[in-house]
Amino acid sequence: MLDVVKVNTTDLQLGMYISALDRPWLEVPFPMQGFKLESDKDISQVQTYCEYVFVDTHKSSLLIQPTKRSVAARPRRTKAEIFKGHKLKSYQDSAGWSEEYPRARAAVDSLSAAADAIFSQVKAGGALDVVKVKKSVEPMIDSVTRNPDACIWLARMKQQDSYTYQHSVGASIWAVALGRQLGLPKSDLRSLAVGGLLFDIGKLRLDPELIGAKRPLNDEELERVRTHVNLGVEMIENSGLMNRDVLDMVAYHHERFNGSGYPEGLSGDEIPVFARIAAIVDCYDAITSHRSYARGFPPSSAIKMLYEWRNVDFQGELIEEFIQAVGIYPAGSLVELSSGEVAVVVAEYRTRRLRPRVMVLLDAQKQPVAGLKMIDLVTEKTAADGKPLEISSSLEPEAYGIDMAAIQL
Repeated sequence: MLDVVKVNTTDLQLGMYISALDRPWLEVPFPMQGFKLESDKDISQVQTYCEYVFVDTHKSSLLIQPTKRSVAARPRRTKAEIFKGHKLKSYQDSAGWSEEYPRARAAVDSLSAAADAIFSQVKAGGALDVVKVKKSVEPMIDSVTRNPDACIWLARMKQQDSYTYQHSVGASIWAVALGRQLGLPKSDLRSLAVGGLLFDIGKLRLDPELIGAKRPLNDEELERVRTHVNLGVEMIENSGLMNRDVLDMVAYHHERFNGSGYPEGLSGDEIPVFARIAAIVDCYDAITSHRSYARGFPPSSAIKMLYEWRNVDFQGELIEEFIQAVGIYPAGSLVELSSGEVAVVVAEYRTRRLRPRVMVLLDAQKQPVAGLKMIDLVTEKTAADGKPLEISSSLEPEAYGIDMAAIQL
C-alpha cells in the first residue's frame, strides 16, 4: 500500500510531495498525479482548489504528520431512514463463483458492446437510444443480484484496457453492487445501473482533446469540462427518459456532502440520495483506473481514501456500506502474499475480507506461474516453508508488468 497521509491544505509546507487530491485531477490545473511543492505559489494554487490532499511520505523531503480530523457530530442513520419510501430487502447469494462467472462474463461483454454502440451513436450526433440502454443493463443486474463477485472481478479486469467507455460500465456495476448491499429493490437497481452508465454522457459533447488531455487544464478549460453535467441532463431529457433518480445521478454526481461540489454547491440531504451513490462510485472507479492524466491506485488504497472522505465529500453511512459491498480487497485486486507470490483476488472477498480466494500469477521469484493455481486462504494458512500464508500488501495495477486485462479463467 502506498505510504500516504492526509494533510489539510492550510498545513502544506515546501517539500511535500502531493500524490492525491480531494477531487479528480482532471478538475484542477496541476501536474498529473504527483508533484512536489517547490514554492509558495505552488502551495497557494493547491489551496485555491483543494481543502486537503494526500502526501507521499517517501517522496517528500520532510517529516509529515497526518491531519487529525474529527467527523462532524451527527446521528447515525439506518438504511431505512436514508431510503424512506423504498422497500428494502436482504439479498443472499444464489450462485457460487464458478457457476456465476460465465453468466457474468456474457453480461458484462454484452453491456460493454452496447455501451460502445450507444455512445458512438450519441457522439456522432444521434439520439440516445433509451430502449437499448435499459435492455443492456438487465443481464448485469441479474448477475450482481445472484452474486456480485464475478461482475466486480470483470469490472476490475476491464479497467486496465483501452476500452473507451469502460468508466461508465464500471460505475454502473459498482452502483448496482452498492444498491444490492443497501437492500434496494430491483426497480431501484435498474435506476442505479442506468444512471451509472449515463452520468458522464455529457462529456461526449465536449472536445475529445480536452477530456483526454495529458496536461493541466486552465480555469477556462475546467469550466468547460464542468458543463458536461448540464449537457448530460439535457441529452437525457431530450431522449424521453424521465426517471427522476437517473436524472438526479446525472445532474448532481459532482456535488459533495460538505457543499464543496458543483454545479449548485448542494450539501447533505440537499443532494438526492441516488446522486450521493453516484458520487461515490464515480470517485472510486476514477481513482482505481488508469487515466490519461493519472495512474490508478490499488483498491485498498482507494478504500482508505474513501473512508477518510466520509462525512466530508460523501455520506458516511453510504461509504461504510460501499466498503461492505466491495471489500478491502475487491475481486480483481492485485496482491502480494507473505510467501512472496503475487496473486489476484478472485472471490469471496465480501464475507472473508482478509482471507479471500486468490489466483497466483507469479511465484516467489516473481516469475509467471504455469497453469491455473488457486489458493483458498481460509483453508491454506501456511506456505511451503511452514510460515503463515496471508496477504501482505496490495499492489498497484500492472505491478511487475502484469497485464490485468489479459487474465483469463
